[in-house]
Amino acid sequence: MIARPPLRRIVVLDDYGDVAPGAADWSGLPVEFLHEKLSEAALVDHLHDADALVLIRERTAVPESLLRRLPALRLIITAGMRNRVLDLDACVARGIAVCGTDSRGSPTVELTWGLILALARGIPAQEQRLRQGGWQHGAGLGLEGATLGVAGLGRIGGAVAAIGRAFGMRLLAWSPNMTAEKAEAAGAVLTDRIGLFRDADIVTLHLGLGPATRGIVGATELGAMRLGALLVNTARGGLVDRVALIAALRSGQLGGVAIDTHDPEPMAADDPIRDAPNTILTPHLGYVTRQNVGLYFNGVVACLQAWRAGEALPRPLNGVAQAPQGNPA
Repeated sequence: MIARPPLRRIVVLDDYGDVAPGAADWSGLPVEFLHEKLSEAALVDHLHDADALVLIRERTAVPESLLRRLPALRLIITAGMRNRVLDLDACVARGIAVCGTDSRGSPTVELTWGLILALARGIPAQEQRLRQGGWQHGAGLGLEGATLGVAGLGRIGGAVAAIGRAFGMRLLAWSPNMTAEKAEAAGAVLTDRIGLFRDADIVTLHLGLGPATRGIVGATELGAMRLGALLVNTARGGLVDRVALIAALRSGQLGGVAIDTHDPEPMAADDPIRDAPNTILTPHLGYVTRQNVGLYFNGVVACLQAWRAGEALPRPLNGVAQAPQGNPA
């Protein structure tokens, strides 16, 4: 058994949809749920005496500049097993234990295909026309025989590609580190970045976001796309140059865009993408299913209970087994 200080205040950040309270049994835990995104200054004020912090994916960045201003913090739990906006090295230096939870990639795959189908067949516009008293107008894009360009063949991109094959689509693949062997294993043909955008009827993005990929889809890539081609982004909003995207939509170069991920999030009320034509916009729903949310928060509760019981933390991410009374100044 590991001797640990008690957790007197646990804060769950960014529960926009108010789903966390009902997703797990929080009985006996001194937990509070925040439903609005806070600035770093507001976080310092609100979390100055918090012992434990729960992060829902990458909704709030936790850099060293924030961690050093939270002297009571001993434990951070992040939904899933990867969080690119949490400074793990700073957590180690300050003796803050970090653990993750189980997660599924399938919900994002499902949403990706929901958006592809809605975009290709023009479902939102046709539905709206019908409600306004009209009937069918125009013809959508059939998937069989069409070309799907997949940017990134990781767990999610690979599953998206497999469904594309089931629809009888031709597959192209590209990422900064893609090999011909990996593309072939997914039933795709390796191409370069411009070739992916130039030759696909539909491009779907499944890349991680970092310095090398921020804004990787810009005016050049969008301008290379076939007239009327479609773009789907369920990965990260920062992959796409938003100004160039809106220009391509307004010019008619793109037939439509479906976007689930935005930069920043939550999206500002006056974001110009809200008024851009031929768009389907969703509020980062990719991983938000009842099953996945249950995995996240039951995993969070399991970690909190292990801490209180002095047991090894499940799914540790930084190897800190016990935090001292207050992390270093």
